[in-house]
Amino acid sequence: MVSDIYLERNIEEVIKEASKYFSVISVTGPRQSGKSTMLMHMFPHYEYFSMKDMNIRDFAENDPVAFLNKHQHMMIDEVQKVPVLLEYIQGIVDKDPARKFLLTGSSNFQMLHSVAESLPGRAGVFELLPMTQAEGKQEGRNIDELLFNGLYPAICTGKNVSKFFYPSYVKTYIEKDVRDFLHIQDQMQFMKFVKLCAARVGALFNASEIGNEVGVDSKTIARWLSVLQASYIITLLPPYYENTTKRLVKTPKLYFNDTGLACYLLDIESPRQLARDKMRGAIFENLIVMEALKHRHNQGKDGGVYFYRDSNANEVDILIKEEGEFIAIEVKSSETYNKTFEKALKKIDSWVNCPVKRKIVVYTGDFENYEGDIELVNYSNLKL
Repeated sequence: MVSDIYLERNIEEVIKEASKYFSVISVTGPRQSGKSTMLMHMFPHYEYFSMKDMNIRDFAENDPVAFLNKHQHMMIDEVQKVPVLLEYIQGIVDKDPARKFLLTGSSNFQMLHSVAESLPGRAGVFELLPMTQAEGKQEGRNIDELLFNGLYPAICTGKNVSKFFYPSYVKTYIEKDVRDFLHIQDQMQFMKFVKLCAARVGALFNASEIGNEVGVDSKTIARWLSVLQASYIITLLPPYYENTTKRLVKTPKLYFNDTGLACYLLDIESPRQLARDKMRGAIFENLIVMEALKHRHNQGKDGGVYFYRDSNANEVDILIKEEGEFIAIEVKSSETYNKTFEKALKKIDSWVNCPVKRKIVVYTGDFENYEGDIELVNYSNLKL
């Protein structure tokens, strides 16, 4: 059943606050993450214009001054398609700070570069990822259904379903827009690369290894990867690395920004198939890593999320750094608690240079324990 109910986003509070101090608010994020819907809900008095509309786009390109002077408060969707607008917006807000602009874009590699160059210090810049479990009202949902369906707003609100959403997403965005931007001639080769990335969810990223399988050099893989990052398809989670006496891993781990997309690229066709798939544990870890990253983004903060691994194979899945202290998280896809889940968390204090304020085991079982030094939490109840 299709829902017309708007689902509040956690990032709204920090955007509202920033709008008091900036004449321009820029929101980037993956296609279909709800950027325009959120901003129209938050700022209903702004006039909306989409640069995907060819008539509006032609007007904006041919007479940007007339276009930008149409309204006092304007929301411009996919503004990276007409980058010249940003230069004119700079002049407008410098002369009249009361003028207000909301800018959205799904191409981080174009949008952020243009905003940084044209609007330095004049724009509040934010990233909106697919929904958290709480935003999408998905708490308590069967874990395999949750992982398989993903957390894009259209799916969480019932406006679409995964079996139609992801094939369309891949064809119209990854196979067309991203490939066109990279000027890739061999579509099958590029899609093989994307699928190999999905098969490496939660693993250390090795460009040479993937290059050998795809048949291109590591420099090409690095370029393709950077565009997948900037397109909000994948995220590279950096390792914790500070000056310590320990030998620490310096290679990032690869995750997808949405588990539903990862499942589709892995040719997983149902929650039932996922439940027995060898990638289930890695995809569950992907979900919790993205919850941690969304937690930071929704506060208007960049970075601050890492994993720990040293040369002795000591590892903690997630470290979140906040105000000089860590939240350490171990992720287990098991429904049954085992005391070995806590092994790394008991030692993490001696491995890092910052205080560890919380230690959490996230798993799929129902029994929870918030007493003592280590919290045991069901995935749907994780609060950061």
